[in-house]
Parts: sequence; C-alpha cells; structure tokens
Amino acid sequence: MVSATEALAGRSEPIVVDRPHLVLGTDLDAPVDPAHEVAYLAMGCFWGAERLFYRLAGVVSTSVGYQGGFTPNPTYREVCTGLTGHAETVRVVFDPSVLSYSSILAAFFEGHDPTQGHRQGNDVGTQYRSAVFTTSKEQSRIAVDVAARYQGQLLAAGFGPITTEIEPAGPFYLAEEYHQQYLQANPDGYCGIGGTGVSCPIGLLGR
Repeated sequence: MVSATEALAGRSEPIVVDRPHLVLGTDLDAPVDPAHEVAYLAMGCFWGAERLFYRLAGVVSTSVGYQGGFTPNPTYREVCTGLTGHAETVRVVFDPSVLSYSSILAAFFEGHDPTQGHRQGNDVGTQYRSAVFTTSKEQSRIAVDVAARYQGQLLAAGFGPITTEIEPAGPFYLAEEYHQQYLQANPDGYCGIGGTGVSCPIGLLGR
C-alpha cells in the first residue's frame, strides 16, 4: 500500500455525474433519505460488483467510486497506478425495512473471494482489495460478526484466512460517468466478479 506521503496529490474539484441511475432511475448524488442506510463495499472491479447490488430488492440506488485511500477526487487512471491508496468501491443506498445490512454483507462475501489480498482473480493491485467501509458502530459490529461466521465456512471448504478490511468509511469519491452502471450500458463488458461457491451463514442476523 502506498503511504499518505507518497500518494498522488489529487484535486479539489469532484467528478460530477448528472444523469440518473441507468436501472433504478435515482439521482446518484442525492441526499440519503433518513429512512435509508448506506453501505460501502469493495470487492474487486466495481463494474460487476455494482450490478450484483442494484439487482437486490430493497436497494434504492448504487454508484461506483474510490474510497479507502488518500488522494482527493482521483481519476480512474490515477487509481489504477496504485498511488492513491483507494479501492474500487460500490456505494449502496438501501431500505433496511426491506433489506438488512447483514444480507448485503452475505451477498458481498458470497460474490467474490475475500481471501486473495490485493487482487481478485486476474485483477491485481491494491485497488482491487476486499474491504467493508462502515458508517456506524452497529455496521462495524455486524461486519465483524458476518466475516467471522464466513471465515469458519471458508476454512472448512479449504480456503485461507479472510483478508477483507473492515474500517470506518472515509470520503467516497464518485467515479467517472462511464463507469456508472457500466454493465447495463455495456452488456458484454468485462465482469471479474466470481465467488468461492461457499455459502455465507448469517444465521440469526437474518436475511
């Protein structure tokens, strides 16, 4: 990982996406309704990851961007250098009365291989690392619990230790417009998302 002193300087101007969500029709940068909640998840290339989440019932909006590093308002090319510290991240706005945070985490863990460190399959680099960026102590508690439950299942199936970071969410920087809902606009586009085939037991946490 690059250090804060080594990271690219970035810029003060944010990337702006004016068009609505291509599937859900929502404003990507609208204020979050007090009745809704936000999850931030990094699981490799964000193109396929975003599609995984906007297909879930109870999701209000999704967007992709950069999070977990140091460079303010980075570009995609800068993130790909590994010199920003950011991971490719999906922002998920959801209705917790319909979809629980633990269910989102189950989809997250089942949707990729969280044991690979700074990579997902052929996508190699710190920007492809597995991470959960939490917005509250309750989200942190649930994330640690779900990860521990899934770790047992993975070990039983012959996989190694989970490398997923679970950290408080820092700034989320929106990615360029052409990345948003990329696989909806490009149905034959690249999707590097692939799970381990191991089911995530969230038990009493509830789906």
